[in-house]
Amino acid sequence: TPVQIKEFGAVNKIDFSPVPPYNYAVTASSRIHIYGRYSQEPIKTFSRFKDAAYCATYRDDGNLLVAGSEEGSIRLFDISGKAPLRQFDGHTKAVHVVGFLSDKYRIFSGGDDYSSNLWDIPSATEIVSYSEHNDYVRCGCASKVNADVFITGSYDHTVKLFDARTKSSVMTIEHGQPVESVLLFPSGGLLVSAGGRYVKVWDVLKGGQLLVSLKNHHKTVTCLCLNSSGQRLLSGSLDRHVKIYSTTSYKVVHSFNYATSILSLALSPEDETIVVGMTNGVLNVKHRKPEEKKEKSQKKRQPAYKTYVKGRTYMPKQEDFCVSKPVKRVLRKYDKLLKSFHSSKALDAVLEPPIRLYTPEVTVAVMQELHRRGTLRSALAGRDEKQINLLLTFVARRVIEPRFTPVLVTVADMITDIYQPVVGQSAIVDRQFLRLQEAVGKEIDYQEELLEVLGMMDTLFATFTKKRATYLEDNKSNGLRPLEE
Repeated sequence: TPVQIKEFGAVNKIDFSPVPPYNYAVTASSRIHIYGRYSQEPIKTFSRFKDAAYCATYRDDGNLLVAGSEEGSIRLFDISGKAPLRQFDGHTKAVHVVGFLSDKYRIFSGGDDYSSNLWDIPSATEIVSYSEHNDYVRCGCASKVNADVFITGSYDHTVKLFDARTKSSVMTIEHGQPVESVLLFPSGGLLVSAGGRYVKVWDVLKGGQLLVSLKNHHKTVTCLCLNSSGQRLLSGSLDRHVKIYSTTSYKVVHSFNYATSILSLALSPEDETIVVGMTNGVLNVKHRKPEEKKEKSQKKRQPAYKTYVKGRTYMPKQEDFCVSKPVKRVLRKYDKLLKSFHSSKALDAVLEPPIRLYTPEVTVAVMQELHRRGTLRSALAGRDEKQINLLLTFVARRVIEPRFTPVLVTVADMITDIYQPVVGQSAIVDRQFLRLQEAVGKEIDYQEELLEVLGMMDTLFATFTKKRATYLEDNKSNGLRPLEE
């Protein structure tokens, strides 16, 4: 439910402090009230104005507040004090727009004397004055990207971009109606101007090219505002509506309706509070509903048993088409390690007893793959006594199997090369090397005996073979008939 606060006059400006606890300054009549986010009474008041005050604006650090006035002077206040720290005199008529440049040490202002001025805070002096507008200057903003750039909008239908380093404006944009509010996107590339029934978006980097013109209000648009992320643009109007646009599509995504015409609006830095000031002096404060903390989600209820057994007993008919469920392939541990290029760990994985004893072809295949990759030597190196013993036991047992011999001979060579310097330091390892030597020696003896047997058999087979006469030998004439005499 919105909170309604009655002010002394029409609310011409609302500005949120950029630092926590995000208090906001409300300028109405001849006073500036500071409200806490949830307070309904002002926590501080600045009332040192003879006539109406305008445009109280916070500095980026939230410590200073600057305001214009009907008598033409600009006052600078410290948030913790009451009396003005500085007073800047130079405008001859009411000052409706003031603000800080992003360097925090300069102030820009615009007045009903058609001039736009720049002031130095430490010395309280005027730096430069621009008299380029032909009517009241009623709105302005400073660039957050460039500390020398500020923008003013006037009732002469123009928006001018000024650079403090130059003697005149660097860009002029024709809005087409008296300009009531201007706004720069945080990036500094896009400018939004409001005047008449129109809200227009301009591309500053393209020399002030018009990107989009929005005509969603029925009366004059008086104020503009952006949310913290820059994804939403808000506009308030004399037609009692606040329209919210998406900055990607520039379509109206939401609308608020109020009791009377709107002069000013502001959104808190966390988008939690929207404050609207109206012509009848009423301040309307809306807070976003706090999100309820989700209770600890109860454990998800499992389906009933009958869900799992449903359809198990169904027998397919002749015309039914059976779709088999694809079997999900799960990679084995050694495959995952090979995929991650962990050679040594992959070799360890295939030397585990279940694989080493029952599927030795897997162990040998991994060794072969490591040899193909060129990482077998590094995988075999750097092992302790227990691991060397394991490797040598496997090699000595399996090297005599013909399908494993080519790979395991290479492995045995590498192990011998790598661990030759440590021979004699461990009785267990020495014993395994001797076992390997004995296994290889026996295999060589078997091979020699087999070769002898092969030779005998070759001789026998040679004697059994008869020389069969070929057809050509039978017919010496090579198939030609003898000449008849």
